[in-house]
Amino acid sequence: MLSLIKEYKLPSTFPEQVVAEAKAYGNKINKEDIKNRVDLRKDTIFTIDGEDAKDIDDAVKVTKLPNENYKLDVHIADVSNYVKEGRLLDQEALIRGTSIYMLGRVIPMLPRELSNGLCSLNAGEDRLTLSCTMEIDKKGNVIYSEVYKSVINVTERMNYTDVQKILDGTDKKILQKYKNYIKDFKLMEELALILKNKRLNQGYLNLELPESKIELDINGKVKNVTKYEKYFSHEIIEQFMLSANEVIAEKFYWLGSPFIYRVHEEPDIDKVKKLNKFLYNFGLKIKISNEKIYPKELAKILEKVKGSKEEKVISNLILRTLKVAKYEAENKGHFGIASKYYCHFTSPIRRYPDLFIHRIISKYLEESYNVSDKFIEEYKEKAETRANQSSEREKIATKVERESIDLKKAEYMEDKIGESYEGIISSVTQFGIYVELENTIEGLVRFEHLGNEYFEYDENRKILIGEKTRKTYKIGDKVTIKVISANKMLRQIDFEIC
Repeated sequence: MLSLIKEYKLPSTFPEQVVAEAKAYGNKINKEDIKNRVDLRKDTIFTIDGEDAKDIDDAVKVTKLPNENYKLDVHIADVSNYVKEGRLLDQEALIRGTSIYMLGRVIPMLPRELSNGLCSLNAGEDRLTLSCTMEIDKKGNVIYSEVYKSVINVTERMNYTDVQKILDGTDKKILQKYKNYIKDFKLMEELALILKNKRLNQGYLNLELPESKIELDINGKVKNVTKYEKYFSHEIIEQFMLSANEVIAEKFYWLGSPFIYRVHEEPDIDKVKKLNKFLYNFGLKIKISNEKIYPKELAKILEKVKGSKEEKVISNLILRTLKVAKYEAENKGHFGIASKYYCHFTSPIRRYPDLFIHRIISKYLEESYNVSDKFIEEYKEKAETRANQSSEREKIATKVERESIDLKKAEYMEDKIGESYEGIISSVTQFGIYVELENTIEGLVRFEHLGNEYFEYDENRKILIGEKTRKTYKIGDKVTIKVISANKMLRQIDFEIC
C-alpha cells in the first residue's frame, strides 16, 4: 500500500497548518452559524451507510403528504461553512480532489477533525446542512423542490444490513430495536422503487456488476475475498441521492449559474458498432438511429440478458464501450443515468466538485438569487479549472483504488498455488483468456497454458479456436483452472486450464 502511495505521489499526511485550521473550529457547531437556518433538529432523520463508514455526509427523511405525494428531504453536510475559498483547507482539498479509499486505509480530502468530526452527520450531534426538499408524485416526477440551509440532529445512525433486515421483516431482534421507525423505512422503500422504475423506463443503465468484499485481519493481511452483498437498502440511498443531484443540477442550469456538472457523454458510434458484432452471436443488437445512440437501447439489452449466464460478460462489455464520466463546467447530460441535468452535490466531505457547488449554492441563497456579474464571471472561470483538476484527481484515485484491490487479491492467492477452481471466461485477448472465479478474483491463462495446441484469435467474435481440434474458448464459457502463480507486487495472478 505504501508503494502505491509513493508511486502515485499521494499526499498521505496533512500539513500542520491545515490541521490547525481544521482544529480551530472545535468539535461543536457555532451558535452564530445557526442563525438564518431552518431548524430541523426535532425531525426524525436517518443516515444509512456501511457499518464502518466514518465520514457521513448525507441524511434523509421521507413523509407522505395529504395529497398522497411523497416529501423527500435530503440533508447534506454543509462543508463549505468551514472550508472557505482560498484558505489552507481549501487549497489542500483542491490538490487532493477526492478522498481515496484503499483497503484498510483512507487518504481523506479533508483532515479527520472535519471529515469524521464536525462535518460528519453523526447521530445525536447538531450539524449544519445544505438541504434539498422534493415533492414527488406517484409516478416519480419531482413536482416541487427547494434548496435551503438548515441545522439537523440525526435521530439514528443506520447501516444497510439492518435496514434490509427491517424491510425483509425477518430479524425479530432488529425489528424490536427499531420498532418505532419501521414505517419510515417501509415508506423509503416504496419511494425508492417508484424512482428506480421511472429511471429504468427512461433508459437508466442498471449495470449490476459484482464488487469484491475484501476482509483484512488486524495486520492488514487478507483473510477472505467474497462477492460484496448489495441490498435494496443501498438502492434507497442511491435513488434519493440521484434525485437530489438531478434537481440541483437542473435548478442551477436554468439560473445560468457558474457550476460543475457530472458529464457522461454518448458512446462512440464505432465502439457501439464493434460491440454489435459481438452481440450478434447472442442474437442481440443495439439500435442506432441516425448515427445516434439512446440509453434506452442499451438498457433493453441489459434487460434481455438479466439472469442469464452471459449477463455479467455483456454488462462488462457495455461498460467498456461507454465513455468515462467526468466533471465539466458545461452541462452535457449524463448518458448512463439517462438524465439531462446531473451534478455531484451529495458528498462534499470526500469530493471537491460537491464542495465547490455548495459554495455557489450558498452564495445564491445568501444573495436571494441576485448575485453580481463579477461573481458569475469569476466563478465560471474557476468552475472550468476546478472541474479539470477534479477529473484528473478522480482518474488517479480510481486507478489507485483498483490497484489496491488487485494487490490484495494477488496476496490472497499466493498461498493457493496448485489449487483448482471453477470459473467463467470474462475476456478473450490476443495473449490468452481471463477467467473470473465466483469470489470475483480474476486471473490470466496465457496461450502456453491452454494445452498442447496453437490457438487462433477471432477478434470480431472474441473467441479462440484450436488449430487441430477446433476447440473454442469464448466469453461466458465455464472452465476449471489451476492457480499456477500469484505476485502481489506485480498485482498479477496466472491460471492454467485443467
